[in-house]
Amino acid sequence: MAAPLYRRIAQKIKEDIAKGVWKEGEAIPTELHLSEQYQASRVTVRQAIKLLVEEGLLEKVQGSGTYVKEQKIEHNIFELLSFTEEMRKLNKEPINKILDFQLIEPEDHVRRRLQLSEGDKVFYVRRQRLVDDVPYVVEDTFLPVDMFPHLSYSIMTGSKYDYIEKQVGKRIKESFQEVIPILPSEDIAQALTVEETTPILKMESYSIFEDGTIFEYSENHFKSDEYKFTLRATRP
Repeated sequence: MAAPLYRRIAQKIKEDIAKGVWKEGEAIPTELHLSEQYQASRVTVRQAIKLLVEEGLLEKVQGSGTYVKEQKIEHNIFELLSFTEEMRKLNKEPINKILDFQLIEPEDHVRRRLQLSEGDKVFYVRRQRLVDDVPYVVEDTFLPVDMFPHLSYSIMTGSKYDYIEKQVGKRIKESFQEVIPILPSEDIAQALTVEETTPILKMESYSIFEDGTIFEYSENHFKSDEYKFTLRATRP
């Protein structure tokens, strides 16, 4: 049995989007135009659009029209997941490229955030986080040497949280995060393959073990055309 006409039209619209006929963020033609194009009633076209809206491929903007939805990665602020865990939930396999790995004395703001004493050392690691060869995030992480004496370059090419929980045997409780829009520095722009005039999202965070110990301070730089931050607010 042939699929209903509205489903066939929806499939055709999907194919046109995949071919780049309509790009992410662009408006699709009006119902009248589509009904003429597909030789179908406006009711049938409306059903096809409704189906694609429900599937998350299109979005309706009141008083404006219907647009191809931007397929950004949603980062749920209230869910503590590593980048690797977040991507694997989306059936994507991330790659961590180490851009810098050093043993250093941290600057004052990092030392205060990690509650370290004068002279305490940290591992500083800059990682470029990629999916399908596209850089999504540049992460600067500071980890106290006393807590992670065996940290290595090869460990940081994998999941940091996996290493901490499965190999070090520490339980991560929570993370405190602040997200701000910024213009990237030259080196961050280069690592994210964006222009220095392109706004990005910077997230400063520190993470805590179940015993209350702060074990990590990170500055993550997110490519704003690939990422969006979401939260759900409940009315009391």
